[in-house]
Amino acid sequence: MKIHSLITTTDALAALCERLAKSDFVTVDTEFMRENTYWPELCLVQIANTEEAAAVDPLAPGIDLSPLLDLMVDNEEVLKVFHAGGQDVEIIYNLTGKTPHPIFDTQIAMMAVSQSEQIGYSNLVESWLGLSIDKGARFTDWSRRPLTERQIEYAIGDVTHLSKIFPKLLKRLIKTGRGEWLDIEMEKLADPANYKSDPQTVWQKIRPPSRNPAVLGRMRAIAAWREAEAMDKNIPRGRIMRDETLADIASHPPREQHELAKVRGLSSGWKDNEIGRRLMQTLAEAKPLTEAEMPPKAPRGAPLGKEGALVADLLKLLLKIRSREIDIAARLLARSDDLEALAAGQRRNLPILEGWRFEQFGRDALDLVEGKLAFAVVGGKLKMAHIDDIGGGSAAEPVAHID
Repeated sequence: MKIHSLITTTDALAALCERLAKSDFVTVDTEFMRENTYWPELCLVQIANTEEAAAVDPLAPGIDLSPLLDLMVDNEEVLKVFHAGGQDVEIIYNLTGKTPHPIFDTQIAMMAVSQSEQIGYSNLVESWLGLSIDKGARFTDWSRRPLTERQIEYAIGDVTHLSKIFPKLLKRLIKTGRGEWLDIEMEKLADPANYKSDPQTVWQKIRPPSRNPAVLGRMRAIAAWREAEAMDKNIPRGRIMRDETLADIASHPPREQHELAKVRGLSSGWKDNEIGRRLMQTLAEAKPLTEAEMPPKAPRGAPLGKEGALVADLLKLLLKIRSREIDIAARLLARSDDLEALAAGQRRNLPILEGWRFEQFGRDALDLVEGKLAFAVVGGKLKMAHIDDIGGGSAAEPVAHID
């Protein structure tokens, strides 16, 4: 494989992308910094096919990334392969308003062909290629220039190794017949809605102190204001105000600005500065949530009670058995909160009751909670068995069932 020198000009980038556009797939990785900014700062892009690889310097003076971004979001003929690519996709979305498509994530794919739970890149390389990754440059400040040869070599390795692993992984995936499962998961990964930052909805990610409509209305207003402030200043939202402080102010709003000096988590300067004035204005304009705007009381996360908790535990055991039987990561089949919601009586809007998850696990999960399925010891191994089969005089010894 040909490894190019660091690409720092638009012409070199355009020539590379023109060649890569003829490939069936490209492997992609990014290096970025986001500790001190709201928007992640793209510092390096690595890209490869089976014949060549290069690192692109987005910080090079005068470079135009359009050829690369067009390849990512407008070329439907080339598959874009990432590993744990959520943050990489987010960066591309921030730059273009679009997501890479079509897309393939090797971390998700590994969950479909093995019981590996979110396998890391270094473990993936060791498992498939028998190579150990040099992690010496792992914590590099990628925004500093110039980059060393060792840093560039380390970064390019992420895509050269992946270009060798992907065809092997694809062959295994084809043998399992689980391509349709992954098609659905990859479309979810590429959904732009996952990466759109909407100040009006960020409050929903904060744990509410109560279900009081006035409190929630203030939470929504403060969270939207904080998000706009963070975007405008390009600093992490937590630098403006922590979630705990936000919820506290929503529950116990100060009447006068000088009272902000007493709020835990805010500096005394808020009592008379501009940002404090903007916060007080936000509070003054906040409206209680209407009945239609109130978040639903979902069974998910609600107290299950002793019996419900036992049912949830049995569902988790069922999940372990099924993931072992079909050699798939339990996390890909179902999440714990979905199992608890099912145990609590929820039957709608649960991924395990839809599509391939229902066929592979959800149907049996329903049978279990409805008393149609039991656990049994067969040949010294714990397995699932339908009650009718057990009653029919099989060699299985039932160990647990629910009526």
